[in-house]
Amino acid sequence: MTLALMKRQLDTAEMKAGKTADKWKVFRDACEARTILGIQDRALAVLDALLTFYPENELSQERGLVVFPSNAQLSLRAHGITGTTLRRHLAALVAAGLIIRKDSPNGKRYARRGRSGELEQAFGFNLAPMLARAEELAAMAQQVAAERKNLRLAKEALSLCRRDIRKLIAAAVEEGAAGNWATIEEHFLALLARIPRSPTTSEVTDTLKEMQSLRETIINALEMQIKSEKIDTDDVRFDRHIQNSHTESINELEPSYREDLKATAIETLRPTRPQIKAFPLVMVLQACPDIADYAPGGTVPDWRALMSAAVVVRTMLGVTPSAYQDACEVMGAENAAVAMACILERAGHINSAGGYLRDLTAKARRGEFSLGPMLMALMRAHRAETKIAS
Repeated sequence: MTLALMKRQLDTAEMKAGKTADKWKVFRDACEARTILGIQDRALAVLDALLTFYPENELSQERGLVVFPSNAQLSLRAHGITGTTLRRHLAALVAAGLIIRKDSPNGKRYARRGRSGELEQAFGFNLAPMLARAEELAAMAQQVAAERKNLRLAKEALSLCRRDIRKLIAAAVEEGAAGNWATIEEHFLALLARIPRSPTTSEVTDTLKEMQSLRETIINALEMQIKSEKIDTDDVRFDRHIQNSHTESINELEPSYREDLKATAIETLRPTRPQIKAFPLVMVLQACPDIADYAPGGTVPDWRALMSAAVVVRTMLGVTPSAYQDACEVMGAENAAVAMACILERAGHINSAGGYLRDLTAKARRGEFSLGPMLMALMRAHRAETKIAS
């Protein structure tokens, strides 16, 4: 006996006369609220078996609420649960305030009937707490359902936020936006690593807030860069307008200058070749550390050293000078060197380095290739190897 159990018994004794409840609805509410009640699934299986010994579907105090099956009968209906386990879960149901023991003088469970067969007295398990707490259990079930819904919505919001951040980082790296995107991605991965296998709503919500803050930071950085680029573009256009406004007529220009201007105009009207923006050197070296072994002095302090190392790697991997020159013309010398560094990292998985570089050059010429995804994939691979090694 505990004070909590005594309170349950007093609450049951004060139950409103004539109260009834569907036993299976009350049972379903108890199942829904099992985490609040602190009981396990096996205990609920025992409660289910106990309810099968109650002959009516409605719990009613007028018809009696005591069931008195033997341990053997109860074990059979509880799918063969052992005696020791049965007693433990019965005690859990009592502690949770779902049933009350009504012991006989000899500790046995039985019933006494009158001459006409009516039940006069029974000793066993009293189901009165389930009837008395029907509304409370229903409220608990609603609370758990609401909590589960909130958790589901929080997880969905977190998944969408994670997806947005991945896309934003990839786009920023692909476009060569200014910023330490490697550090930002590491922070992003650290937030993901903090999420437990079975998180609570509060844990998901806290992580979501940090993710949303990170997403807002990335968006603000990209917006600032876009606005800056727009201002620079507008300034260039304005300068050109001022320069053009000083000429009275195109016929007043010298013949040679008119030809140059015509050639410039024709070149401007031609489709421009897609340009691949350079990436921060520190990001390149994090993704492709092996290239440093081929640089002068074994270090890559600047882009000139990286390009020198790329030429050595080109020769070592059997890439023809024409293939590398073509890559430099299409991608730019710095990005061609980055491409060679990436190929070096993946050399064990590439059959022909020269053919692979020509393929990348062809895609870059069509505007279908970016170094960003390659660099990010290599950085993730190195981080995974580091975790395994540690």
